Amino acid sequence: MTAFDAGSEFDRQVTTLVDKGYPALAGMTETAFRTLVDPLRSPVLARAATLEPPSAGRVPFLLVVTRALVPLEESVPLTTLAGKQSPGVIERFYAPGELERFVSLKELALPEGEVYVAFDIDRGEEFCNVVPQDALAAIAERGRTPLTMEEGMAFITQHPQALAKNKCFSLGGTRFGDRRVPALWISKGAPKLGWCWEGNPHTWLGLASAGDRSR
Repeated sequence: MTAFDAGSEFDRQVTTLVDKGYPALAGMTETAFRTLVDPLRSPVLARAATLEPPSAGRVPFLLVVTRALVPLEESVPLTTLAGKQSPGVIERFYAPGELERFVSLKELALPEGEVYVAFDIDRGEEFCNVVPQDALAAIAERGRTPLTMEEGMAFITQHPQALAKNKCFSLGGTRFGDRRVPALWISKGAPKLGWCWEGNPHTWLGLASAGDRSR
């Protein structure tokens, strides 16, 4: 089996963000954007020997661009399903201006800064048909934490195949303070950012999580 090249994967992810127009959306030149992201190479390479190649449902790391740099309203349309071209959409039942009020949980202690790296990402398909509250408790027992909206965007931006029929996932790391849990699913051949109730299980909806994060 060919060894996983963490450095090449890092470069691929940076190039993907550049090709999708992230520098311009951030109001930066490509050079400035690459300079901002490049320090994240160090924590990735520091773990290179322990990182495993990506699979359909689990990937070793993600470069995460926060909404402080590129708003979700602009990053969601840059996503597509594997082999498709229809841009991602935001579910209309997010009221106007409400999306920005869904914020990352303080207990995640996310790294400071506009970009960071998340490690050991799992789409959590084992939690399909499990009540989100119960899934959150299960991942917490494993020392893992739920993905945020931005991490979900990073996941399907870099690995479109991660969002698949009957293998969609909730993003429990971002909340409004009520019973709603953001989620990514498929609608009309495109990714859709919506939400589901924390007490309702869905056969097609798991809960994605991360091992840890670094700056």
